Amino acid sequence: MNTSDLELFIRTADCGSITAAAGQLDISPAAASAALKRLEKQLGVELFIRSTRQLRITAEGERFLLHCRQAIDSLEYAKASIAEMQGEIAGEIRMSVSSDLGRNLVLPWLDDVMDDNPELSVQLSIGDSLADFYLDRVDVALRYGQPEDSSMVAFQLAMVDRVVCASPEYIEHYGAPQEPEELLQHNCLLYRLGDQIYSHWEFIKKPTETSEELVQKIRVNSNRVCNDGDIVRRWAVAGKGIALKSRLDMSADLKAGRVIELMPDYRVKPTSLWLICPSRKQVTPAVLLLRDVLREKCKTLIGSDRVTSS
Repeated sequence: MNTSDLELFIRTADCGSITAAAGQLDISPAAASAALKRLEKQLGVELFIRSTRQLRITAEGERFLLHCRQAIDSLEYAKASIAEMQGEIAGEIRMSVSSDLGRNLVLPWLDDVMDDNPELSVQLSIGDSLADFYLDRVDVALRYGQPEDSSMVAFQLAMVDRVVCASPEYIEHYGAPQEPEELLQHNCLLYRLGDQIYSHWEFIKKPTETSEELVQKIRVNSNRVCNDGDIVRRWAVAGKGIALKSRLDMSADLKAGRVIELMPDYRVKPTSLWLICPSRKQVTPAVLLLRDVLREKCKTLIGSDRVTSS
């Protein structure tokens, strides 16, 4: 069987559309339809029930789909293993990255990896919505926050501080808050993931010789909300309000003075950065190289005490 036909079958099952699958593989719908019919003839069964309104996978197709995925994954792993034996990093990584990290940091980091390993290719998906590893055909995802699914293989890359920051222009016009309550008099730039808007900010007052650590929570006000973290960063740089962001996302802006860290007497609970694979099969030599490169890059930006080796 032609492996490209198997790949087309998987894409069609995931998309629920021959036309959509053909578009992803850059072939015509007619060629895709012919390839699926060729595959059905080889198997002697119908893989899809076709109608004018929908395409539905058959019971035989569902069973074949499971083995088909395993076969393609095994083939890719075998190719990567042979390349590793020859001292090469090769194959394809299908990677999902959040918007800020993807656009502003990971793109040049990936360029470095690929320049050093010309047999490596990458399919990159950038966005803040959580990737579905199977429907989105993703091998590895770079995300903040420890994954809840214990069946996944997750490498912690770094612990990352979060900072409250604003542009010098905003501070000059509206002043710099010193206490959490003062944020109520300011416009705070908010991030939305799905239906949840992160408008409740939690602060920890640093202990002194005369006082203990104190936790304060506040619900901030905003006239700007976005589901793209990079837009929140851009709003902050443009002087539209105060942002609560990861230090990694804001590292270049902080260094260049485009934003200034606020409220020095308080800290915000840090977050963790993880490289996540849906299963052990996706942990290829290329993924392990990527893990090591990302750890080293994070170490350079935020300090070795926040980077892990686990």
